[in-house]
Amino acid sequence: MTTQHPTSTEHASTGAADPRDVDARDVDARDPGPASATTSTASRTAPPARTARPGSAIRSAEVLVTSPDRNFVTLRITTEDGVVGLGDATLNGRELSVVSYLRDHVVPLLVGRDAHRIEDTWQFLYRSAYWRRGPVTMAAIAAVDVALWDIKARYARMPLYQLLGGASRNGIMAYGHASGRDLPELFDSIRRHQDLGFRSIRVQTSVPGIDAVYGVAAQPSSGGRYDYEPAQRAPLPAEEDWDTRAYLRHIPAVFEAVRNEFGPELPLLHDGHHRMTPIQAARLGKDLEPYDLFWLEDCTPAENQEALRLVRQHTTTPLAIGEVFNTVWDYQTVIREQLIDYVRSAVTHTGGISALRRILDFAAQYQIKSGIHGPTDISPVGMAAALHLDLAIHNFGIQEYMQHGARTDEVFRQSFTFTDGFLHPGEQNGLGVVYDDEVADRFEYQPAYLPFNRLKDGTVHDW
Repeated sequence: MTTQHPTSTEHASTGAADPRDVDARDVDARDPGPASATTSTASRTAPPARTARPGSAIRSAEVLVTSPDRNFVTLRITTEDGVVGLGDATLNGRELSVVSYLRDHVVPLLVGRDAHRIEDTWQFLYRSAYWRRGPVTMAAIAAVDVALWDIKARYARMPLYQLLGGASRNGIMAYGHASGRDLPELFDSIRRHQDLGFRSIRVQTSVPGIDAVYGVAAQPSSGGRYDYEPAQRAPLPAEEDWDTRAYLRHIPAVFEAVRNEFGPELPLLHDGHHRMTPIQAARLGKDLEPYDLFWLEDCTPAENQEALRLVRQHTTTPLAIGEVFNTVWDYQTVIREQLIDYVRSAVTHTGGISALRRILDFAAQYQIKSGIHGPTDISPVGMAAALHLDLAIHNFGIQEYMQHGARTDEVFRQSFTFTDGFLHPGEQNGLGVVYDDEVADRFEYQPAYLPFNRLKDGTVHDW
Protein backbone atom coordinates (compact mmCIF):
# COMPACT_ATOMS: atom_id res chain seq x y z
CA MET A 1 0.00 0.00 0.00
CA THR A 2 1.31 3.43 -0.94
CA THR A 3 0.26 6.69 0.67
CA GLN A 4 1.31 9.80 -1.25
CA HIS A 5 0.68 13.22 0.22
CA PRO A 6 -0.53 15.76 -2.37
CA THR A 7 2.08 17.91 -4.03
CA SER A 8 1.85 21.63 -4.59
CA THR A 9 0.54 21.37 -8.16
CA GLU A 10 -2.61 19.71 -6.87
CA HIS A 11 -3.28 22.69 -4.63
CA ALA A 12 -2.48 25.53 -6.99
CA SER A 13 -5.92 26.98 -6.51
CA THR A 14 -5.42 27.62 -2.78
CA GLY A 15 -3.26 30.65 -3.36
CA ALA A 16 -0.71 29.51 -0.77
CA ALA A 17 2.90 30.40 -1.50
CA ASP A 18 4.96 27.33 -2.34
CA PRO A 19 8.65 27.84 -1.52
CA ARG A 20 9.53 25.04 -3.90
CA ASP A 21 8.53 27.40 -6.70
CA VAL A 22 11.32 29.81 -5.75
CA ASP A 23 14.48 29.49 -7.79
CA ALA A 24 17.23 31.11 -5.73
CA ARG A 25 19.11 31.99 -8.90
CA ASP A 26 16.22 34.18 -9.99
CA VAL A 27 16.47 36.19 -6.73
CA ASP A 28 12.69 36.32 -6.48
CA ALA A 29 12.45 38.18 -3.14
CA ARG A 30 8.72 37.88 -2.72
CA ASP A 31 7.00 39.64 0.13
CA PRO A 32 5.25 36.97 2.27
CA GLY A 33 2.39 39.37 2.98
CA PRO A 34 1.05 40.69 6.26
CA ALA A 35 1.14 38.48 9.31
CA SER A 36 -2.14 36.89 10.39
CA ALA A 37 -3.55 37.00 13.91
CA THR A 38 -1.65 33.80 14.71
CA THR A 39 1.64 35.03 13.27
CA SER A 40 4.54 36.83 14.94
CA THR A 41 6.95 38.51 12.53
CA ALA A 42 10.27 40.30 12.68
CA SER A 43 10.55 42.68 9.75
CA ARG A 44 13.53 43.59 7.67
CA THR A 45 13.78 46.86 9.59
CA ALA A 46 15.33 45.04 12.56
CA PRO A 47 19.10 45.55 12.82
CA PRO A 48 21.12 42.69 11.29
CA ALA A 49 22.83 40.41 13.80
CA ARG A 50 25.89 40.15 11.57
CA THR A 51 26.97 40.90 8.01
CA ALA A 52 25.59 38.42 5.47
CA ARG A 53 25.58 38.02 1.72
CA PRO A 54 22.65 40.12 0.51
CA GLY A 55 20.64 37.31 -1.08
CA SER A 56 20.91 34.72 1.68
CA ALA A 57 20.39 37.16 4.54
CA ILE A 58 17.29 36.38 6.60
CA ARG A 59 14.60 38.88 5.71
CA SER A 60 11.85 37.69 8.07
CA ALA A 61 11.00 35.02 10.61
CA GLU A 62 7.39 34.21 11.50
CA VAL A 63 5.97 32.11 14.33
CA LEU A 64 2.83 30.39 13.04
CA VAL A 65 0.26 28.73 15.31
CA THR A 66 -2.55 26.54 14.00
CA SER A 67 -4.76 23.79 15.44
CA PRO A 68 -6.29 21.61 12.70
CA ASP A 69 -6.39 18.25 14.51
CA ARG A 70 -4.17 19.44 17.38
CA ASN A 71 -1.95 22.45 18.14
CA PHE A 72 1.16 23.02 16.02
CA VAL A 73 3.84 25.72 16.17
CA THR A 74 5.86 26.39 13.01
CA LEU A 75 8.74 28.76 12.35
CA ARG A 76 8.95 30.14 8.80
CA ILE A 77 12.17 31.86 7.75
CA THR A 78 12.45 33.79 4.48
CA THR A 79 15.67 35.07 2.91
CA GLU A 80 16.13 38.23 0.86
CA ASP A 81 16.08 35.98 -2.20
CA GLY A 82 12.58 34.81 -1.23
CA VAL A 83 13.70 31.29 -0.32
CA VAL A 84 11.57 29.87 2.50
CA GLY A 85 12.38 27.30 5.18
CA LEU A 86 10.12 25.69 7.78
CA GLY A 87 10.87 24.33 11.25
CA ASP A 88 8.65 22.52 13.75
CA ALA A 89 8.52 24.08 17.26
CA THR A 90 5.62 22.09 18.73
CA LEU A 91 5.87 21.11 22.40
CA ASN A 92 2.79 19.08 23.25
CA GLY A 93 0.74 20.72 26.01
CA ARG A 94 3.19 23.62 26.38
CA GLU A 95 3.06 25.07 22.87
CA LEU A 96 2.76 28.75 23.77
CA SER A 97 5.92 28.65 25.87
CA VAL A 98 7.92 27.98 22.71
CA VAL A 99 5.90 30.59 20.80
CA SER A 100 6.97 33.22 23.33
CA TYR A 101 10.58 32.03 23.41
CA LEU A 102 10.82 32.30 19.63
CA ARG A 103 8.79 35.49 19.16
CA ASP A 104 10.23 37.48 22.03
CA HIS A 105 13.81 36.23 22.22
CA VAL A 106 14.94 34.41 19.05
CA VAL A 107 13.22 36.00 16.07
CA PRO A 108 14.76 39.45 16.73
CA LEU A 109 18.21 37.82 16.58
CA LEU A 110 17.66 36.16 13.22
CA VAL A 111 16.90 39.03 10.87
CA GLY A 112 19.99 39.94 8.86
CA ARG A 113 21.92 36.74 9.69
CA ASP A 114 23.24 34.61 6.84
CA ALA A 115 20.87 31.67 6.47
CA HIS A 116 23.70 29.48 5.18
CA ARG A 117 25.59 29.67 8.50
CA ILE A 118 23.62 26.86 10.16
CA GLU A 119 26.22 25.67 12.67
CA ASP A 120 27.20 29.19 13.66
CA THR A 121 23.56 30.09 14.25
CA TRP A 122 22.99 26.91 16.29
CA GLN A 123 25.96 27.61 18.55
CA PHE A 124 24.96 31.26 18.89
CA LEU A 125 21.42 30.44 20.02
CA TYR A 126 22.59 27.70 22.40
CA ARG A 127 25.52 29.52 24.01
CA SER A 128 24.57 33.18 23.92
CA ALA A 129 21.42 32.75 26.04
CA TYR A 130 23.54 31.44 28.95
CA TRP A 131 20.48 29.41 30.13
CA ARG A 132 20.95 26.17 28.23
CA ARG A 133 19.07 22.96 27.49
CA GLY A 134 15.48 22.13 28.42
CA PRO A 135 12.56 21.32 26.09
CA VAL A 136 11.50 24.93 25.42
CA THR A 137 14.97 26.17 24.51
CA MET A 138 15.84 23.11 22.44
CA ALA A 139 12.51 23.10 20.57
CA ALA A 140 13.08 26.74 19.62
CA ILE A 141 16.64 26.05 18.46
CA ALA A 142 15.41 22.98 16.57
CA ALA A 143 12.87 25.06 14.65
CA VAL A 144 15.56 27.49 13.52
CA ASP A 145 17.99 24.69 12.66
CA VAL A 146 15.52 22.71 10.55
CA ALA A 147 14.28 25.84 8.76
CA LEU A 148 17.86 26.75 7.83
CA TRP A 149 18.56 23.23 6.54
CA ASP A 150 15.37 23.48 4.49
CA ILE A 151 16.59 26.77 3.02
CA LYS A 152 20.06 25.45 2.26
CA ALA A 153 18.64 22.42 0.45
CA ARG A 154 16.31 24.66 -1.56
CA TYR A 155 19.26 26.80 -2.61
CA ALA A 156 21.07 23.61 -3.60
CA ARG A 157 17.92 22.43 -5.42
CA MET A 158 18.17 19.04 -3.71
CA PRO A 159 16.14 17.02 -1.22
CA LEU A 160 17.60 17.64 2.23
CA TYR A 161 18.94 14.12 2.74
CA GLN A 162 21.38 14.69 -0.13
CA LEU A 163 23.10 17.41 1.91
CA LEU A 164 23.42 14.99 4.83
CA GLY A 165 25.51 12.58 2.78
CA GLY A 166 22.90 11.02 0.53
CA ALA A 167 20.78 7.92 1.07
CA SER A 168 22.12 5.03 3.13
CA ARG A 169 19.08 2.86 2.38
CA ASN A 170 16.16 2.65 -0.03
CA GLY A 171 13.40 3.08 2.55
CA ILE A 172 12.75 3.73 6.23
CA MET A 173 11.12 0.94 8.22
CA ALA A 174 8.22 2.31 10.28
CA TYR A 175 6.18 0.93 13.13
CA GLY A 176 2.51 1.58 13.78
CA HIS A 177 0.47 1.77 16.99
CA ALA A 178 -1.96 -1.09 17.69
CA SER A 179 -4.06 -1.20 20.86
CA GLY A 180 -7.19 -2.67 22.37
CA ARG A 181 -9.25 -2.97 25.53
CA ASP A 182 -9.11 -6.77 25.31
CA LEU A 183 -7.36 -9.40 23.20
CA PRO A 184 -9.94 -9.60 20.36
CA GLU A 185 -9.90 -5.82 19.97
CA LEU A 186 -6.09 -5.80 20.11
CA PHE A 187 -5.83 -8.54 17.48
CA ASP A 188 -8.20 -6.61 15.19
CA SER A 189 -6.05 -3.50 15.62
CA ILE A 190 -2.88 -5.41 14.75
CA ARG A 191 -4.53 -6.82 11.61
CA ARG A 192 -5.72 -3.34 10.58
CA HIS A 193 -2.17 -2.04 10.87
CA GLN A 194 -0.88 -4.96 8.82
CA ASP A 195 -3.48 -4.17 6.18
CA LEU A 196 -2.18 -0.57 6.12
CA GLY A 197 1.26 -1.97 5.32
CA PHE A 198 3.02 -1.88 8.69
CA ARG A 199 5.57 -4.64 9.18
CA SER A 200 6.45 -3.67 12.77
CA ILE A 201 3.82 -2.89 15.40
CA ARG A 202 3.72 -1.39 18.88
CA VAL A 203 1.31 -3.19 21.22
CA GLN A 204 -0.53 -1.34 24.02
CA THR A 205 -3.50 -2.69 25.94
CA SER A 206 -5.90 -1.90 28.74
CA VAL A 207 -5.17 -3.41 32.16
CA PRO A 208 -7.90 -4.97 34.32
CA GLY A 209 -8.69 -2.69 37.24
CA ILE A 210 -7.34 0.48 35.57
CA ASP A 211 -9.90 2.78 33.97
CA ALA A 212 -7.69 4.49 31.35
CA VAL A 213 -4.20 3.58 30.14
CA TYR A 214 -1.81 5.49 27.88
CA GLY A 215 -1.84 4.41 24.25
CA VAL A 216 -5.18 2.58 24.08
CA ALA A 217 -7.33 3.95 21.26
CA ALA A 218 -10.79 2.67 22.08
CA GLN A 219 -11.19 3.90 25.67
CA PRO A 220 -13.33 7.00 26.34
CA SER A 221 -11.73 10.34 25.52
CA SER A 222 -13.06 13.81 24.78
CA GLY A 223 -10.49 14.19 22.04
CA GLY A 224 -11.51 11.41 19.65
CA ARG A 225 -9.10 8.53 18.97
CA TYR A 226 -6.95 8.26 22.08
CA ASP A 227 -3.79 7.06 20.33
CA TYR A 228 -4.26 9.78 17.73
CA GLU A 229 -4.14 12.64 20.25
CA PRO A 230 -3.99 12.02 24.01
CA ALA A 231 -3.73 15.78 24.67
CA GLN A 232 -7.32 16.72 25.31
CA ARG A 233 -8.74 20.13 24.46
CA ALA A 234 -9.87 21.21 27.92
CA PRO A 235 -9.02 23.89 30.48
CA LEU A 236 -7.45 21.32 32.84
CA PRO A 237 -5.60 18.01 32.29
CA ALA A 238 -7.55 14.76 32.66
CA GLU A 239 -6.80 12.58 35.67
CA GLU A 240 -6.16 8.88 35.04
CA ASP A 241 -5.40 6.03 37.44
CA TRP A 242 -2.47 3.65 37.67
CA ASP A 243 -1.47 0.37 39.35
CA THR A 244 2.01 -0.91 38.49
CA ARG A 245 1.54 -4.38 40.03
CA ALA A 246 -1.62 -4.98 37.99
CA TYR A 247 0.21 -3.85 34.85
CA LEU A 248 3.20 -6.14 35.51
CA ARG A 249 0.91 -9.13 36.02
CA HIS A 250 -1.09 -8.46 32.85
CA ILE A 251 1.36 -7.45 30.11
CA PRO A 252 3.42 -10.69 29.73
CA ALA A 253 0.23 -12.69 29.11
CA VAL A 254 -0.79 -10.18 26.42
CA PHE A 255 2.45 -10.66 24.51
CA GLU A 256 2.19 -14.44 24.89
CA ALA A 257 -1.24 -14.28 23.27
CA VAL A 258 -0.04 -11.96 20.49
CA ARG A 259 2.88 -14.24 19.68
CA ASN A 260 0.59 -17.28 19.62
CA GLU A 261 -1.76 -15.47 17.24
CA PHE A 262 0.71 -13.76 14.90
CA GLY A 263 3.81 -15.94 15.11
CA PRO A 264 7.48 -15.25 15.86
CA GLU A 265 8.42 -13.07 12.87
CA LEU A 266 6.37 -9.90 13.45
CA PRO A 267 8.52 -7.26 15.23
CA LEU A 268 6.65 -6.17 18.38
CA LEU A 269 7.32 -3.06 20.48
CA HIS A 270 5.94 -1.86 23.81
CA ASP A 271 6.03 1.48 25.67
CA GLY A 272 6.23 1.48 29.47
CA HIS A 273 5.96 5.30 29.40
CA HIS A 274 8.25 6.00 32.39
CA ARG A 275 5.88 4.40 34.92
CA MET A 276 8.13 1.76 36.55
CA THR A 277 10.93 1.88 39.08
CA PRO A 278 14.25 0.37 37.90
CA ILE A 279 13.62 -2.98 39.59
CA GLN A 280 10.06 -3.14 38.24
CA ALA A 281 11.39 -2.37 34.75
CA ALA A 282 13.99 -5.12 35.15
CA ARG A 283 11.26 -7.59 36.08
CA LEU A 284 9.11 -6.66 33.07
CA GLY A 285 12.06 -6.88 30.69
CA LYS A 286 12.88 -10.34 32.03
CA ASP A 287 9.27 -11.51 31.83
CA LEU A 288 9.01 -10.34 28.20
CA GLU A 289 12.17 -12.09 26.99
CA PRO A 290 10.32 -15.22 25.73
CA TYR A 291 8.32 -13.02 23.34
CA ASP A 292 11.33 -11.47 21.57
CA LEU A 293 10.40 -7.77 21.60
CA PHE A 294 12.01 -5.40 19.13
CA TRP A 295 12.24 -3.03 22.10
CA LEU A 296 10.82 -2.04 25.48
CA GLU A 297 10.53 1.73 25.50
CA ASP A 298 10.83 4.16 28.43
CA CYS A 299 10.73 1.39 31.00
CA THR A 300 11.74 3.77 33.80
CA PRO A 301 12.31 7.54 34.09
CA ALA A 302 15.78 7.91 32.62
CA GLU A 303 16.66 11.32 34.00
CA ASN A 304 18.54 9.08 36.45
CA GLN A 305 20.72 7.54 33.76
CA GLU A 306 22.39 5.18 36.22
CA ALA A 307 19.00 3.48 36.80
CA LEU A 308 19.43 1.72 33.46
CA ARG A 309 22.41 -0.20 34.89
CA LEU A 310 20.08 -2.17 37.14
CA VAL A 311 17.65 -2.87 34.30
CA ARG A 312 20.46 -3.96 31.98
CA GLN A 313 21.85 -6.38 34.57
CA HIS A 314 18.61 -8.35 34.66
CA THR A 315 17.27 -8.46 31.10
CA THR A 316 18.35 -8.87 27.49
CA THR A 317 15.17 -7.25 26.15
CA PRO A 318 16.36 -4.33 23.95
CA LEU A 319 15.73 -0.91 25.52
CA ALA A 320 14.71 2.36 23.85
CA ILE A 321 15.04 5.64 25.75
CA GLY A 322 14.98 9.35 25.06
CA GLU A 323 11.73 10.89 23.84
CA VAL A 324 11.88 13.39 26.73
CA PHE A 325 15.63 14.00 26.33
CA ASN A 326 16.82 17.27 24.79
CA THR A 327 20.63 17.19 24.48
CA VAL A 328 23.58 14.84 24.21
CA TRP A 329 24.21 15.35 27.93
CA ASP A 330 21.01 13.43 28.70
CA TYR A 331 22.48 10.48 26.81
CA GLN A 332 26.10 10.65 27.92
CA THR A 333 26.03 7.79 30.44
CA VAL A 334 23.45 5.55 28.75
CA ILE A 335 25.30 5.63 25.43
CA ARG A 336 28.84 5.36 26.76
CA GLU A 337 27.94 2.42 29.02
CA GLN A 338 25.71 0.85 26.33
CA LEU A 339 22.69 0.84 28.63
CA ILE A 340 20.24 1.34 25.75
CA ASP A 341 19.85 0.01 22.22
CA TYR A 342 17.82 2.79 20.56
CA VAL A 343 17.85 6.61 20.75
CA ARG A 344 14.25 7.88 20.91
CA SER A 345 14.65 11.66 20.65
CA ALA A 346 12.67 13.81 18.24
CA VAL A 347 14.37 16.22 15.86
CA THR A 348 11.83 18.78 17.10
CA HIS A 349 12.79 18.56 20.79
CA THR A 350 16.53 17.93 20.57
CA GLY A 351 17.94 20.99 18.86
CA GLY A 352 17.15 20.00 15.29
CA ILE A 353 18.92 17.99 12.62
CA SER A 354 22.36 19.30 13.56
CA ALA A 355 22.13 18.25 17.22
CA LEU A 356 20.39 14.91 16.73
CA ARG A 357 22.87 13.95 14.02
CA ARG A 358 25.68 14.50 16.53
CA ILE A 359 23.91 12.34 19.13
CA LEU A 360 23.36 9.54 16.63
CA ASP A 361 26.98 9.69 15.48
CA PHE A 362 28.00 9.35 19.14
CA ALA A 363 25.60 6.40 19.54
CA ALA A 364 26.94 4.70 16.42
CA GLN A 365 30.31 4.18 18.13
CA TYR A 366 28.51 1.85 20.57
CA GLN A 367 26.30 -0.03 18.07
CA ILE A 368 23.24 1.92 19.27
CA LYS A 369 20.65 2.73 16.62
CA SER A 370 18.02 5.39 15.97
CA GLY A 371 14.33 5.15 16.81
CA ILE A 372 13.22 8.74 16.27
CA HIS A 373 10.08 9.91 18.08
CA GLY A 374 7.23 10.41 15.59
CA PRO A 375 3.70 10.62 17.03
CA THR A 376 1.13 13.11 15.78
CA ASP A 377 2.32 15.88 18.11
CA ILE A 378 5.39 16.07 15.87
CA SER A 379 4.12 18.16 12.96
CA PRO A 380 4.59 17.04 9.34
CA VAL A 381 7.54 19.47 9.23
CA GLY A 382 9.22 17.67 12.13
CA MET A 383 8.35 14.31 10.63
CA ALA A 384 9.89 15.24 7.29
CA ALA A 385 13.08 16.36 9.04
CA ALA A 386 13.25 12.99 10.81
CA LEU A 387 12.82 11.09 7.54
CA HIS A 388 15.64 12.95 5.79
CA LEU A 389 17.92 12.20 8.76
CA ASP A 390 16.75 8.55 8.88
CA LEU A 391 17.59 8.05 5.24
CA ALA A 392 21.10 9.47 5.55
CA ILE A 393 22.51 8.00 8.79
CA HIS A 394 24.18 4.60 8.88
CA ASN A 395 22.89 3.48 12.31
CA PHE A 396 19.19 3.68 11.51
CA GLY A 397 16.93 1.38 13.54
CA ILE A 398 13.24 2.16 13.04
CA GLN A 399 10.93 5.17 12.71
CA GLU A 400 7.73 5.74 14.70
CA TYR A 401 4.89 6.75 12.37
CA MET A 402 1.35 7.84 13.21
CA GLN A 403 -0.61 9.24 10.30
CA HIS A 404 -1.86 12.79 10.76
CA GLY A 405 -5.49 13.75 10.24
CA ALA A 406 -6.92 15.09 7.01
CA ARG A 407 -7.08 18.69 8.24
CA THR A 408 -3.41 18.59 9.27
CA ASP A 409 -2.50 17.29 5.83
CA GLU A 410 -4.33 20.24 4.30
CA VAL A 411 -2.30 22.72 6.33
CA PHE A 412 1.03 20.94 5.76
CA ARG A 413 1.31 19.66 2.19
CA GLN A 414 3.85 16.85 2.23
CA SER A 415 5.81 14.88 -0.32
CA PHE A 416 6.83 11.83 1.72
CA THR A 417 5.38 8.38 0.97
CA PHE A 418 4.56 5.22 2.94
CA THR A 419 4.78 2.02 0.91
CA ASP A 420 4.66 -1.56 2.22
CA GLY A 421 5.90 -0.61 5.65
CA PHE A 422 8.61 1.80 4.51
CA LEU A 423 8.68 5.60 4.49
CA HIS A 424 10.59 7.85 2.10
CA PRO A 425 10.94 11.66 2.34
CA GLY A 426 10.55 12.16 -1.41
CA GLU A 427 12.63 14.04 -3.95
CA GLN A 428 11.28 17.58 -3.60
CA ASN A 429 13.83 20.27 -2.84
CA GLY A 430 14.38 20.91 0.88
CA LEU A 431 12.13 19.16 3.38
CA GLY A 432 9.33 18.71 0.87
CA VAL A 433 6.66 20.39 3.03
CA VAL A 434 4.62 23.51 2.25
CA TYR A 435 2.59 25.45 4.83
CA ASP A 436 -0.79 26.67 3.56
CA ASP A 437 -1.66 29.90 5.38
CA GLU A 438 -5.19 30.11 4.03
CA VAL A 439 -6.09 26.71 5.46
CA ALA A 440 -4.07 27.15 8.67
CA ASP A 441 -5.80 30.40 9.58
CA ARG A 442 -9.12 28.54 9.84
CA PHE A 443 -7.91 26.65 12.91
CA GLU A 444 -7.18 28.78 15.95
CA TYR A 445 -5.12 27.64 18.90
CA GLN A 446 -7.04 25.75 21.58
CA PRO A 447 -5.63 24.97 25.05
CA ALA A 448 -4.90 21.26 25.44
CA TYR A 449 -3.19 19.19 28.10
CA LEU A 450 -1.76 15.70 28.35
CA PRO A 451 -3.35 13.56 31.09
CA PHE A 452 -1.67 12.74 34.39
CA ASN A 453 -1.78 9.68 36.66
CA ARG A 454 -2.66 9.14 40.30
CA LEU A 455 -2.16 5.93 42.25
CA LYS A 456 -5.10 4.46 44.12
CA ASP A 457 -4.07 6.33 47.28
CA GLY A 458 -4.12 9.65 45.39
CA THR A 459 -0.37 10.06 44.86
CA VAL A 460 0.59 11.74 41.57
CA HIS A 461 2.50 9.26 39.41
CA ASP A 462 4.29 9.31 36.05
CA TRP A 463 1.79 9.12 33.19
